[in-house]
Parts: sequence; C-alpha cells; structure tokens
Amino acid sequence: MIKRKGIVASGGVGIGKAYLIREDDLYVPKKNIAHADISREIYRLEEALIKTRGQISGIQEKISKEIGFDHGRIFEAHFLVLEDRMLIEDVIKQIKNKKVNVEYAFSQSIRKYIDTLLKLNDEYLRERVIDIKDVARRVMQSMLKEKSPEFINLKEKRIIVAHDLTPSQTAAIPKEKVLGFAVDVGGRTSHTAIIARSLGIPAVVGLKDITKIVKEQNQLIVDGFSGIVVVKPTKKRLDEYEKKIAIYSKEIEAAKKPKIGKAVTKDGKAVEISANIELPEEVGLVKKYGADGIGLYRTEYVFLGKKEMPSEEEQYKAYSRIVKKVNPDPVIIRTIDVGGDKILSQPGLTQEAGSFLGWRAIRFCLARPDIFKTQLRAILRASAEGKVKIMFPMISGVEELRQAKKLVTASKKELAKEGKKFDSDIEIGAMIEVPSAALTADFLAKECNFFSIGTNDLIQYSLAVDRTNEKVAYLYEPGHPAVLKLIKSIIDSGHKNNIWVGMCGEMSAEPVLAFLLVGLGIDELSMPPPQVLKIKELIQKITFEEAKKAAQKALSFSVARDVEKYLRGVLRKALDKDFFDFLRV
Repeated sequence: MIKRKGIVASGGVGIGKAYLIREDDLYVPKKNIAHADISREIYRLEEALIKTRGQISGIQEKISKEIGFDHGRIFEAHFLVLEDRMLIEDVIKQIKNKKVNVEYAFSQSIRKYIDTLLKLNDEYLRERVIDIKDVARRVMQSMLKEKSPEFINLKEKRIIVAHDLTPSQTAAIPKEKVLGFAVDVGGRTSHTAIIARSLGIPAVVGLKDITKIVKEQNQLIVDGFSGIVVVKPTKKRLDEYEKKIAIYSKEIEAAKKPKIGKAVTKDGKAVEISANIELPEEVGLVKKYGADGIGLYRTEYVFLGKKEMPSEEEQYKAYSRIVKKVNPDPVIIRTIDVGGDKILSQPGLTQEAGSFLGWRAIRFCLARPDIFKTQLRAILRASAEGKVKIMFPMISGVEELRQAKKLVTASKKELAKEGKKFDSDIEIGAMIEVPSAALTADFLAKECNFFSIGTNDLIQYSLAVDRTNEKVAYLYEPGHPAVLKLIKSIIDSGHKNNIWVGMCGEMSAEPVLAFLLVGLGIDELSMPPPQVLKIKELIQKITFEEAKKAAQKALSFSVARDVEKYLRGVLRKALDKDFFDFLRV
C-alpha cells in the first residue's frame, strides 16, 4: 500500500481501478522550406486556428448545456490565445525569417509564451498555462493531421490518473464513468478542480508524482475530504472506506430532507454551520450540503490573474450573484487578503512574494484605500441583495479596525449621496488570526459585531511553525494547549461584550476539535462544504453539557496528543459505533 498527500480539489470518496493518462508532448519536426512555400505555411496556420476555434466552440457549448454557462466561460482564455496577434505575428515572423515549417515555428512561439507565464509570481496565471497547452495541442494536431485524444476508451467506471488534464480533455470525459481524479499538478483554481467540484466527482490534485507510482488497473482510493490517494490499498483500508462511502451516501440523502435541520445539541445548544468558498462554482455546494450560509467568502480570487484591477461594477456583480443564490442565508465577505502566496499581477503593484508577515491583508488595504474603497462600495451595494456581513482579515489591533471602519462609513456616505441602496446596519467583523488580536480581543470586541477565528494562521503564528514546511509540520498542532487557551479567551471576550464568535479555519471541520469548540461555547463553525453534514450530525448527537465538561478537562492537559486522545475517548462513548467509525477520528 502506498499513500500520497495532495491538495483537496473536490470532496467525496472514489474507489476503483486506475485509468492512466501519461503526458506525451507531440513530436514537432523542424523542416527548412523554400521562399515560395512561405505563403502556404501561413495559410496552414490560419486553417489550423480556424479549425481549433470551431472545436473549442463545440466543447464550450457542451459544457454550458451540461454544467452551466459560468463553466463554459472557462474556455474564454482559449479564444484569447487563438486571437493573440502578438503570438500569431511571432509565428509568421519565424516562418518568413527562418524559413521553417509552421508546426516548428508555432511550437517555438508557444514555448516562449509558456516560459514567460511560468516565471510570473502569480499562482492563477501559472495555472493558466494549461489553457495555452490545451489550445497549442489542438492547433498542432490539426497541422500534423493527428486526432485529438478523447476518453472514448472508458468502457467501465475508472479513476482518472494524469500529470495534468486540459479543460477540453476534462470536458470530454463521460462523467458517469469517472469515480475520481488524481493529478500530479494543479491547485484549487485549476480547471480539473473547478469541473470536478461542479460535477461532484472526488478529486485530489498537486500529488507531484502519482503518475510515476500508479500503473494501469491499480486499485485506488481517492479521498477528496483529506486530500489523500491510496494506491493498492489493503483489504482493511478498503473496508474502512467502503463503510465511509455507504455512510456518506446516507448523509447526502439525509441532506435532501428537511429533517437534517439545524445543528442543535440534544439539550438545545444551537451552532451555525456555514461553508467556506473561494470560487463562484462552489456556491451550489453550499445548498447541496445543507450549510447555514457562507461563513467565509475569499474575495481575492476576483482579483488574481487579471491585467487590471476589477472595477466596482465587476465586483458588485460577482458578490451580488453569490448573495442572491445563498439568500436568505447570510454571506460573510472577507475583504481582499493578498500577499504571502497570493500576489496581484496588476501593473504598479510591487508586493512581497512569500511574505506572510509583510505587506498583506488589511495592511495592504489600508495602504491602498483606492483599491479598498472600491471593494467596500461593491460589497455594500451587494448587501441590498441579501444578508451580507463584512469581515477584515489579519487585524492586529484596535487602530487597524477603526481605520477600516472609517472607510466603510465614508463609502456608505458616498453611496447614500448617489442614491444607491445598501444595508445601513451591515455587520462588521474582525478575523482573529494574529496573537496580538487574540490577546487584545476584549478591546476589539467593543469595536465590532462579531469575531471569526482564523485558526490556520493563528496556530502557525502562535507556535512559530510554517505549516507548509515539511521539516516542522509535526509541530503544527491545533490541539496545543497554548492554542486552546487563546481560543477560549477569544470566545469569552466576545461573549462578555455581547458579540457572537465563529471560526473559519480548518480546525472547524475536524470532528474531535469541533466537539471541543462546541464545549468552549463557539457560536458558528465554517468549513469546506463537504464537511458540513458530518459536523452537523455530530452536534445533533451530543449534549452541550458533555461537550462543556470535556472541554474543561481538555484544557488541563499539557500536550496536544493527550488532548486529542481524551476527546476521542469521550466521543467513542457518546456516539454509536457506525457514526464514530464514519468520522474516522
């Protein structure tokens, strides 16, 4: 048995045999041509571009009908490549000056195009390289008279294993024959991830070398909840996952019925269970999994990978579309959190790549009020379409919060003068993800309407552990006594000042820790949509009193290992065996 950890792209579990797609670049011969043949080669270029445009149009229409118009727009980037005059002129220039065949000239121009994008410090643009490769492959196949490789050989249900999948390849796969995706490269915004989420197919990307490990027909498990792929699993592991799939299927069916209801403990303590989203494509999952709204909408994906800053109108349309779909449930919109691993590519912005403690989040926004106010105005306008709340990231103290609130007030006054509608009583919250904010939560609570604890950063900053560094990953412990004491003090400070306290970090989706958080008095938990059902049912199966008692005891332990061991023991006694096994805690 071999296990690989990657990036969660789409929730669910798939078990089946592998269908291996190997990366095979087309062989491009270099041929010298006579001067008289130049016009013929240019004609072949134009012919291939027209043919490819027709193919992409057909695929776009198919996707728009089957999945939705928004997904069809994925292929807009393909058309931009086909119509890029600089690229086309570069190919023609090579044909004329170097007197080479069109296939070779095109391959050289595309390579320069791709190399330029790969050097950019922008994750979104780097991932768009797959669009260019997709278009280039189709153009080359047209020139070389080769057929496009579609997945017509899928005679039975399989798990697709690939180095990467182009959008048109993914679109061509018969979805009823796919049990999951396991891909070497890609991230949350890759096309494979977007389409997999839309189709509800389990997917793990960023696995690095899965195509080198897996052989055709190997048995695989794709765990889209934890980002794990198991190759040649043992019978025991297969049995565990088969049981998990059976229980998960029941949970999905239960979600379609009103009886799933709210997350209320057996003795009446209610906890809001919300969903975290990054992309518009994920909104459907919020309703599908029965979330009580959106507890974290990461807006930076509206900004990434664009030549110019999105206008107020563009942002308003993006936000209001989501708000309308989720209405009457609330949407907490986090203002732009760029910096660290999310770098804006617009001209005139010099950000610090990889600096998680530098010019980012609220610091960036306050330094660029022009960008910040445009977003605030768009969010406020969207608040007229449903229940919206504004949340500021990486607040480190009261002064930052006050400055941000002043800009909200100024934006409200401007909109009122212009006669534009907005919620004048919109709630404003602070993300507590910096130790200084946690330690001064009593002051901050007097200045806002709610807290949302961002545990991903709070844990790494409190424990001085870079969670992306494999050498120190073992020190990243959500159950560390220091972390638990900080969380308790944040919740207590919020409640003493009559504001509600939520959590939007990954800790929310861990059953053992969610049980602890309920006991500490948390009011809301926000998590990836596929985790909503099991956390809701967990809360419905426990009492607030037993959770409080367990939380109090957990705070007395000196090491994280003992905390989690104790909580597992309590849950084992409190829950029926099938559900405890399903939680896999």
